[in-house]
Formats: sequence, C-alpha cells, structure tokens
Amino acid sequence: MARGLIWGDPMLERLFKLAENGTTVRTELLAGLTTFLTMAYIAFVNPQILSTTGMDLKAVFVATCLAAAFGSIFMGMFANYPIALAPGMGLNAYFAFTVVKQMGFTWQVALGAVFISGALFLLLSVLPVREYIINAIPKSLKMAISAGIGLFLGIIALQSAGIVVDHPVTLVTAGDLTKGTVILASLGFVLMVALDRYGIRGGIMISILAVTLASIVLGYSKFEGIVAPVPNPAPVLLQLDIIGALDVGLISIIFAFLFVDMFDNSGTLIGIAHRAGMLDKDGKVPRLGRALIVDSTAAMAGAALGTSTTTSYIESASGIKVGGRTGLTAVVVGILFLLMLFFSPLAASVPAFATAPALLFVACMMARGLTEIDWEDPTEYAPAVVTAIAMPLTYSIAEGIAFGFITYAAVKLVAGRFRELHPAVAVLAVLFVVKFAFI
Repeated sequence: MARGLIWGDPMLERLFKLAENGTTVRTELLAGLTTFLTMAYIAFVNPQILSTTGMDLKAVFVATCLAAAFGSIFMGMFANYPIALAPGMGLNAYFAFTVVKQMGFTWQVALGAVFISGALFLLLSVLPVREYIINAIPKSLKMAISAGIGLFLGIIALQSAGIVVDHPVTLVTAGDLTKGTVILASLGFVLMVALDRYGIRGGIMISILAVTLASIVLGYSKFEGIVAPVPNPAPVLLQLDIIGALDVGLISIIFAFLFVDMFDNSGTLIGIAHRAGMLDKDGKVPRLGRALIVDSTAAMAGAALGTSTTTSYIESASGIKVGGRTGLTAVVVGILFLLMLFFSPLAASVPAFATAPALLFVACMMARGLTEIDWEDPTEYAPAVVTAIAMPLTYSIAEGIAFGFITYAAVKLVAGRFRELHPAVAVLAVLFVVKFAFI
C-alpha cells in the first residue's frame, strides 16, 4: 500500500489502485481540488449562455453542476481516470446561438438532439467502427475544428462584452469602447491572462468574480447573494424533445454534436493520458473504450438534466500536473460540483460581460490547434483555414465542418492526390454537398 494512506483508505486502494499508480489519497485530493478550481467557471458561464435561449438560469445552474458531478464521478469509478467532465465550451454556444437563436429550434428540441448524439456516440463507443472513424479524419481537419470552435467562442465573447456589435454594411464593427461594462470585461480578460501566466489556479473563476464584484459596486449589476438552498431543477429537468429532434433538418446538427464530442473527447483523453504517462507500450490509451462510454453516457444524462453536451475537460491536466493519477481525482471534482449547488445566488449575480472574458480566453487556448497544421502543404492548410474561419462567420460549427470536408475532398481530387483521401471523408463530403443542394 502506498505510503501516506490514512485510516479507511484500504477501500480507496481497492477501488482506485492508488499504490499501483504511484499516488496517495492526499495527492489525489489535492489534484481534484486543483482541477475543480480550473474548471469551476463553467458553473457560471454555462447558465449565462444557455439562458439566452429562454432556459431558466438557476435551473441550468443546477443541471450544469449535476451533469459535471455525474460525469466526473462516473469517469472516476468506471474508467479510473483523473479526468473531470462538464458541459463543454463551444458546443454550449452552438446549442444556444446557432441551433436555437439562429435556426429557430426550441431549446427542448436542441436538448433532444444532444441526447440523440450521445446515444449514437455510445453506440460507436462499443463498436469497432469507432477507431475507423477517428483515424479516418485527417489531423489538419481535427486541429482546424478545435481552432474554429475557439474562433466561434471568440466572436461570441466579443459580442457579449459589447466590444463587437452588428453593422448593416460591414456586418460587424467596434462597439462603444468607453462603456463601463466594456472596460470591465476587457480588464477581466487581461487579469485572466496575467493570473494564468503566474500559474494561479482558478484564475478564470477569480477574474469572473472580480469583474462581478466591480460590476455590483459600480451599479452595473445586482447582488443576489452567495449561498441558498438548491434551486428547483424542474424548469429544464427531463424537458428534452427527442421526437422533435428527429426532424430531417436536425441531422447535421446532431452530427455536429456527435462529431465534435467524439473527436474532442478522444483528443482530450489521448493528450491527458500522454501527459500523465498512462499510455501503454504501443502508445495507446488503456481503457479508452470505458472512458468513451462514460463520456457518451454523460452527454445523454446531461441532456436529460437540462444542459448541452457534457464532455471531458482538458483542464483535468492541471490536476494531473500536481500528481493526480487515478479516478479518485475525478470523484473529488464531482463531489465539489455537488457542493457548488448551494451557490446559485452567486451564479445569478454574475453578468454576461463578466463571463465574456472566460469565453475569449478559452478561445485563445483552442486556437493553438492551428499550429499543428502542415503549413507547407496547401491541400492540408487551405481546407483547415476554411473550416476554422467558416465557423465564426456562419455562426455554426456544423457549417464549418461541412465546408472543411467538402474543401478537403475537392482539393485532394483536383490536385491529383486522391490516394490521400480516406473513403469516409469522401463519403461525408458528398453527403454534405447533397445536404446543401437539397435539404
């Protein structure tokens, strides 16, 4: 048994194999707290985003915390990975601003689409076809999708902060940069970057709370309190419309939820396992199937609870950095999200412009994917750039993916490099063309 275990820990040792993974309860507790602090901002940001669709903010806050708790604890107990889950950034914005506000579907139907995508992900997770699909997509498009979602979050962040506004001629233009709320949002972003540079854990959450406090003091927003009984989740609980989500027009939306969740998840799992030294001798992730089953199940559970797609968080790397190596880390994160349920008044006190800097900062981190594209090959970087810029400009992750696949297939064929084109990518490109032409 690992040195440093405390009374009662033999049970934890059996559950999480602490000694085998070279860790202790104390280390796992610290790792769980660290991961929680780096991702707790989602409890404030997600309700702000989803409430723009008409969903009850406090009920979404409850759904967010419960989805994060369920996903994290399930990951820890079933897959024994130090990876926490919560409603994903990017997909929540796509859910609210594209599917509901732009395309006109109800949020209940959007939740149904999330549930169906989770069910399809679960099916793929237990079938051999999963590796085939993951390996079929070229790295340039995978990286471009991640970066494109970041750019999509970026424009939403700038709009929420009032830094960018609409314009009848140029589509967008600069807003009133002298407004107090704009200045506070800008200062919040600068503070986030500085705190991250100095390695301050929970820097995003600290910045959100700092801007919120300044906003309340200056009279830009109202203080609702800090602690209260857990709000009623009924306004969003089990409100998903699965039948409505089976509409033909929602096929591409379901595909976007599925596609992004599957590849984002696989990338996160591989990246975190690599950082933690968990890859096997062949460079593969042990228990990958179990981890993906957790993620897909969490997406379905999150939709039932009343929130957008729940997925693995790259912020889990912060806990791994301080020594987290087992599922106990993830379980700790889940328990802390359950405790977060009592802070709903604080979440209600946070204005949209206080969470905008968090969106922009996450956008900056996601844009790093562009650096991993082969910039010497135009048949790789051109489709990647099209994918990335199409997402914010069409306000749609699904459209960006479609443009990217079509462009990739077309340039490979015209350039005489069709042998590099995977059949699955070619088929998807054709299906996207058919969609644009006839649906």
